[in-house]
Order: sequence, then C-alpha cells, then structure tokens
Amino acid sequence: MFTGIIETLGTVTQLEKEQGNLHITVKSAISYELKIDQSVAHNGVCLTVVKLADDEHTVTAIDETLQKSNIGHLKVGDLVNLERCMQMNGRLDGHIVQGHVDQTAICNHLNEADGSWVYTFQYDANKGNITVEKGSVCVNGISLTVVNSGIDTFSVAIIPFTYEHTNLQNVQVGDKVNLEFDIIGKYVAKMMGK
Repeated sequence: MFTGIIETLGTVTQLEKEQGNLHITVKSAISYELKIDQSVAHNGVCLTVVKLADDEHTVTAIDETLQKSNIGHLKVGDLVNLERCMQMNGRLDGHIVQGHVDQTAICNHLNEADGSWVYTFQYDANKGNITVEKGSVCVNGISLTVVNSGIDTFSVAIIPFTYEHTNLQNVQVGDKVNLEFDIIGKYVAKMMGK
C-alpha cells in the first residue's frame, strides 16, 4: 500500500525490452536503500525491484502494466515519481493508494494560476471510474484533491512544492498520465451498481 506522497524523483537511465516485458533502470536518491523484491511505485505503478547497482535500480513491467499505464511510453532521461510502500506505523498523509493503475488520461488543459497550476485531465468514462468534487485521485502516483469533477474530466490544483518535486512539471497538454481512482469510491460505485 502507498499514500501518494512522492518521496523523490528518479531518472530513467536504461530501457530493455524482453519479449512482452520492459526492464526499466532508474537512478534516484533512494535506489541505494532498496532491496531486491521490494515494491516501489513508479508513476503510481507498483513494480518489484529485480536488480540493484550503486545508485540505480531495475524493475520489470509486464505487458498488462504496459497496456494500462504510461510506463511503456517512458524514454531514457524521463523523470518518474517514486514512492516506497507505506510503513504501518507511518502517517497516511495522502490517501490509500494500491499502486494499481485503473487507466490513463490525457492532459487537455493546463493553466498557471498566479503561483499554482490547474491541470485538467480527460479519461474514458466507459470504464466505470468516477471522481467527486473534493475527493481523492492519484495522478502519476501523486495523491491529489479533485477541484472540478465532470463525467469524463476532472481538474486538480497543484501547489509549487508538488510542482517542483514531482514530474507534473514536465506534463504538457496532450501527455498521457496514470490514474488510480479512490479505492473507497470504487467499492461504493460497485455496490451501487454504477
């Protein structure tokens, strides 16, 4: 389980395709602390560490992950949001995040708002996922509050700290992001037959 509070940014240093899998090597400030078989969220996708070397770690994404997320679109040099799994004695500063991306969305509007930023994302509503005003949503692994909720769109307001310490600083109109919708909302929607 994760919280959606990004620990650090990592830089993709190598991508290696092997059959339907993609091995992703990332250099980061926390790589040297990781262990083989540890779960780490990369842009909100829970991936297992399979290799360590100095200040780099390697994870493997299978085909299903590549189909449901933006991980397959990574390029060498890209920044990725990293978060290690939550410690049970820690504070839940964000919200309950599983690291299981539900679908992707496209950034269709970006507006600087006098020191903050408002991003609007559009997603396929036919997959049954919803947002609610002031509810939680996870974008590229970042726990965010919905400020404007539509049928297939939502907006989030980004403070300078989040902008500077996550890869949202590189997201532009037309870019694809990972979405994980609130787990409690998903259960309620399913029980209500949505």
